[in-house]
Amino acid sequence: MYNLLKGKRGIIFGALDENSIAWKTAERVHEEGGVFVLSNAPASIRMGSIDELAQKTGSQVISADATSVADLENLVDKAVELLGGKIDFVLHSIGMSVNVRKGNHYTNQNYDYTEKGWNVSAVSFHKVMQVLYKKDAMNEWGSIVALSYMAAQRVFPDYNDMADNKAYLESIARSFGYFFGRDKKVRVNTISQSPTATKAGQAVKGFGGFIAFSEKMSPLGNATALDCANYTVSMFSDLTKMVTLQNLLHDGGFSNMGVSQEVMEMFE
Repeated sequence: MYNLLKGKRGIIFGALDENSIAWKTAERVHEEGGVFVLSNAPASIRMGSIDELAQKTGSQVISADATSVADLENLVDKAVELLGGKIDFVLHSIGMSVNVRKGNHYTNQNYDYTEKGWNVSAVSFHKVMQVLYKKDAMNEWGSIVALSYMAAQRVFPDYNDMADNKAYLESIARSFGYFFGRDKKVRVNTISQSPTATKAGQAVKGFGGFIAFSEKMSPLGNATALDCANYTVSMFSDLTKMVTLQNLLHDGGFSNMGVSQEVMEMFE
């Protein structure tokens, strides 16, 4: 441990269970000296084990629906009060597709479900940042990170409408990141992570086959949830204070591959 986040305060959204990237990130932030509040939607808190994580990291849980501006305003006010000052880092690890859950094909969407998933997975990121921006709740040189996936740029048929949500999420990061950087000296980035065996990831049809394919395609193999947590810690630290408006590919090299020898051998 390097005390990379000693004296820094934050908010971590989306920790559900020990397999989630947000959970691993919270553990690593704690080990690096950072303090934070944990937040998730009421339903996710009930179905997860976030209280265990809070006890382990000496944190408090503040329930918030990330699509509700009122909930987010309450969360930010309480976080600043509990932590004793402005926020230095935020992790947005929130994503949900009702169409995926219901097994609706991309060409046969229920648009009420589409809108709900878009609001939860992408617009919530804008709402989080708008509340932080308006309340002037971030310290200068703070860091805001959202988790994305390469389906925002390339076709992964079974990723469904989540691909559109991630594309919108990345656009929000760039657009809001400009104003946050110019006006508050706060950096905003997304991390495009390898397919990861989280609860959300495993809900995608054919996930097992795809994660095996990705492992064979990537020269370094798939990045794990812990790998992503370590990368996120580096993005929260002062070591990356001039990195902003980026979609950072964290995928073992998958994104630059055309085909690997290991995959070719499967067809020869």
